[in-house]
Amino acid sequence: TPPSLCLRRLPDRFSGARSLRSRAATMAPRGGLSLAASLLAAAALCHGAGAVDACKDKANNCYSSASPKGRNYVAPWVWPAGTSRDDAIKTLRGVLEAYPKDGQDSVDQGGWNFAEDKLGSTGYARIEYLSGIGNFARFFNGGKPFVDDLEVSVDESSVSVRSASRVGDSDLGVNAKRLNYIANALSAKGW
Repeated sequence: TPPSLCLRRLPDRFSGARSLRSRAATMAPRGGLSLAASLLAAAALCHGAGAVDACKDKANNCYSSASPKGRNYVAPWVWPAGTSRDDAIKTLRGVLEAYPKDGQDSVDQGGWNFAEDKLGSTGYARIEYLSGIGNFARFFNGGKPFVDDLEVSVDESSVSVRSASRVGDSDLGVNAKRLNYIANALSAKGW
């Protein structure tokens, strides 16, 4: 079930998996077990769909289509009208898989891999990118590359996206370069 369907089927006060879990936790002690169980099941279903989270307020290393418009907001990627969701997922997968394994524009030189790939079933994927290899990593991250996560969640007509660094406050523009590269590749395919 795409995340948008989860959110559209529930009243505003129940939107999002976290608020569903919170609501269920407050209801169970008061005897609302069947409703609490239903809310927990809905939360699990929606969370399983892989909806992306917003960035922390004023983060310098994160962009998300779930963030409020402003500093950390990136618009969802919208595929051309008349394109089926399945065809959009195929195009998206092709663009993601075509991302250079040795990086681009001096970023992601440590490669990437699908850490979670449910594009075909739920429309969600999380890709790990490795940046900051060599001396930079040795001095600033104990010799380990910096890991960034790109999450995509396919809705009915668009793709929600989040790209964020796991550690640190600044990413030196890495997430923006990655998102722009992928967005440009999708744009070349009519998105």
